[in-house]
Amino acid sequence: MNLFELGTLSFFATTTIVSFLSIVLLVTLSQQLWTLRWSITRDRDSDLPIPKGSMGWPVVGETLYWLFQGSNFHVTRREKYGSVFKTHLLGKPVIRVTGAENIRKILMGEHNLVSTQWPQSTRIILGPNTLANSVGELHKRKRKILAHAFSHAAFETYIPRLQDVIKKEVAKWCSEPGCIDVYAATKMLTFRIAMQVLLGLDAADTQMDYLSKTFEQLTDNLFSLPIDVSFSGLRKGIKARDTLHNFMEKLIEEKLQKQWDGYNDAFDYILGSAKENHYDITLQELKETAVELIFAAHATTASASTSLILLLLLHPAVAQKSRAEIESSELGRTISRMSSPRLSPENSVERSKDCKLESVPAEHHSTTATAQIHGKVGPRYHLPHLTLEKLSRMRYLDCVVKEVLRLLPPVSGGYRTVLKTFELDGFQIPKGWSVMYSIRDTHETAPVYQCPDLFDPERFGAERDEAGKGRFSYVPFGGGVRGCVGKELAQVIIKTLAVELLGTTDWRMATKKPPRMQTVPVVHPVNGFHVHFNYKHP
Repeated sequence: MNLFELGTLSFFATTTIVSFLSIVLLVTLSQQLWTLRWSITRDRDSDLPIPKGSMGWPVVGETLYWLFQGSNFHVTRREKYGSVFKTHLLGKPVIRVTGAENIRKILMGEHNLVSTQWPQSTRIILGPNTLANSVGELHKRKRKILAHAFSHAAFETYIPRLQDVIKKEVAKWCSEPGCIDVYAATKMLTFRIAMQVLLGLDAADTQMDYLSKTFEQLTDNLFSLPIDVSFSGLRKGIKARDTLHNFMEKLIEEKLQKQWDGYNDAFDYILGSAKENHYDITLQELKETAVELIFAAHATTASASTSLILLLLLHPAVAQKSRAEIESSELGRTISRMSSPRLSPENSVERSKDCKLESVPAEHHSTTATAQIHGKVGPRYHLPHLTLEKLSRMRYLDCVVKEVLRLLPPVSGGYRTVLKTFELDGFQIPKGWSVMYSIRDTHETAPVYQCPDLFDPERFGAERDEAGKGRFSYVPFGGGVRGCVGKELAQVIIKTLAVELLGTTDWRMATKKPPRMQTVPVVHPVNGFHVHFNYKHP
């Protein structure tokens, strides 16, 4: 190699090193400037520091880490920075908060310290007249009107039809020659409940399937980029919404023209309540309210129902005790032929200190110790009509439902926009930032719970009442003025489904291992949750 070649090689090596160092310097400088950009947004009138944490990379923040790591993203950062930390997600600075007292301050600070926050695409698709998009006095008035549709008197009206819808859907599950995808099936179930029980619609299966697919298109695009072009998710969501609104308009006009014959569904209660409160509710408001009712009752209740079936499969002793309670009640006397199978001690998963779903052997994945695939025949056991009073007497089942919602809350948390700077755990939460309160982490870390990783319904029994020791240690439905208005109805739906399944069916998992659960946007199985359902035999 001659001198010229050595010089050329040295020049290229030097150029490469300088270029590399320049890129590293540029990236480091841009990241420092990005961090500085958010540090200077702190409220100068407060002496408190901004919470610890990382704002990630310029523009994208930590969004990519969040998308790829899922729930581990929050767990690792909570362990590193504490129960209040900063991050940058989806284009916005976020303070993430865990802990009952911190959550209390946020939920009770609605309209004062914080304000509800939905993505722009969600606000556009759902519409400006919904409860979710209302603030201040308008929100209070709308909530008061909707409250009549979720009163105990209304529930007594809904329960007979609710039970009928559940019976018919469970019959379909049991008639399938193979297994069914539980999450898909429960979403169809909750959609039918919303349409038939809340809106009073009786439609053919083909029409119901079409409306369900249209609604799925709406929900799939609720959290899309707010770009309204022909191929965008926002446009698809708007198209689905308009289709549903056109259908709802016909339904509403028929109801308004129909002679009053008492309260039969949620629409009747809403119309009656609006009249009592001298509120002139428009057709557009009713259409948006109808879609919001479906939205509120659909994915979250389906998620909780799926989690209920999964956890009962993994804890057969809990299922057995729930059955025994049904048998000892007035319901049990009607289905007296039902036998309660014995489970050996090794079937009792809750004895384990490890709550990892993957650790449960395949032979334990049944609600009975000797579950078999029976012939596909009609139900051999029939439950009488339920009432709120009958459901309330099943105290252990109530504990089971509460524990399902504690261990696997359908929604992992909620977002708010900070209206004015306030303090949490010695840090300032700056005005204009977003704050996310974590339901899941609070349930997992609240000191009031003994062994919080275990599925233990007894913790909600009268003797222990662990959740009662800390008001905001149990918040599956949020709280404050933005607490879920339909939370009691959701629990009635889940309990009614549990009574039907435990009283009339056996079920077993179709796979060797339970599904892996994803937490965004609601808790659901990653690749489906496949189960065989069969009616019980004498």
